[in-house]
Parts: sequence; structure tokens; C-alpha cells
Amino acid sequence: MGNYIVTGGNRGIGYYLTEGLLEGGHAVAVLDRELDGLAPLVARFPGRLWPLLCDVSREEEVARSVDEAARLLGGLDGAVHNACLCTFAPAGETGEETYRAVLAVNYFGALHLAKSALPHLERTGGALYFTSSGVGVTGFGGIAPYASSKGAIEALAKCLRIELAGRGVGVHLLHPPLTDTRSAAPLPVPKAFFAAPEAVGKGLARRLGKRSFVICHSPAQQFQVRLCYLFPLKMGAMMDRMLRRAAEQGE
Repeated sequence: MGNYIVTGGNRGIGYYLTEGLLEGGHAVAVLDRELDGLAPLVARFPGRLWPLLCDVSREEEVARSVDEAARLLGGLDGAVHNACLCTFAPAGETGEETYRAVLAVNYFGALHLAKSALPHLERTGGALYFTSSGVGVTGFGGIAPYASSKGAIEALAKCLRIELAGRGVGVHLLHPPLTDTRSAAPLPVPKAFFAAPEAVGKGLARRLGKRSFVICHSPAQQFQVRLCYLFPLKMGAMMDRMLRRAAEQGE
């Protein structure tokens, strides 16, 4: 069984990803700014879940937390950056400070985790996992900071996969669908369009051992993501129109 770090594991996809790993017999250290939601899992899996208070936008905090996690777990086989910040407003109404705040968590959080976890992963032949999004490939209306940060993660993962190919460390992108989480709640979209976070998180947990660069929780999502890579602008425009139409019909 393996030892994993998951950032942003206090709720949503990260919570169920953590639960799925624990149910699979693994040990997990969760790095998050809030840890209250993890109490049920700590009780269910004594000695295998370590909640660590950490702001992933702060490099020094991440470095200390990763080293502490590796000590508590007895090594590190995988590090998952799942923490994210998403804002909702047209690009023309969004100030630079919002872009900086979103990038600090989504992109620089991923970079901080990668830099801190890499020495530990090289010892075990482990892997880095970055949670991306289809909108980081296709674009989408009203979430430019979030989509930009995910596009940056896409590029970072590709660069690291090339650089680390000869060092025994895997690099992967996790691509969840639109999921019913707190960060996605402001989207004016009918609930029918949202995937259940438990199905997504646990589906990803079961597939973390895959060698594919892009990992999804289901074959259907894998196919949709492939279309996004093949036809990014068409898929982005189509999804934007579809969700806007659904929102209007739901009013």
C-alpha cells in the first residue's frame, strides 16, 4: 500500500479522493487551510490519516508540511495537488488581484507541492498528480482566472513529465468533470449537470496507479477530455452555450 499527500482534502473531490485512498488501504496526509471536515475519516482510519494545517500558496508552509507528512507516513509514494480557488465574473470586471489570488492557490500551490515532494518521490519512484480542468484546455466564459490557472498547470505537468522521465517519478493530470462542490456552487447551472463528488473522488482514487498522463474518474469523462484536447475552441464554446442555455431554462 502507498503513502499519499492530498492538498485540499477537507471537503469536495479531495475529501472523497482521500476517503477512497484510505478505503483502498493507503495512508494519507491532507494539507488544507481547514481540517474540521476530516474528523469522521480520522475516527474511521486511526493511524492512517494525518491532517496538517497548511496554506498551499505559501512555499515555506508547504515545504514544512510535506517533510512532516513524509516523516509521519514513513515515506511518500504520491502527491496530489487538489486545492483550488475559483471565482466567477467576466474578465473585464475582474481585477489583477483576483488573478494573483487564484494563481497563488491553483498554480503556485501545485508548483510548491512538486518542488517539496520531488526529493521524497525520487526515493520511492512515486508520482505527482495535478488536478486540472477541461476549461484549462478549452476556455470558458466568466472564469478566466480559474481557467488560466488550470492552463498553467497543464503546461507545468507536461514540462515536468519530460524533465522527470529519466528520474523514475511519474507526472499526471487529473481531469474531473463539473462537480457538485462548494467552489462550483455559484455557477447558475441545474444540478443535473453536476457530477457527485463522491463518485468523482473515489473514481480518481481507484485510478491513481494508472500510467496514463491524463486520468479521469470514468471512461465517459476520459472520452470527453479527449475531445477537449482535439477540439479545444469548439468544445469550449459548445459547453459555454449549453450551460448558459440550461441556466436560462432553469430560471
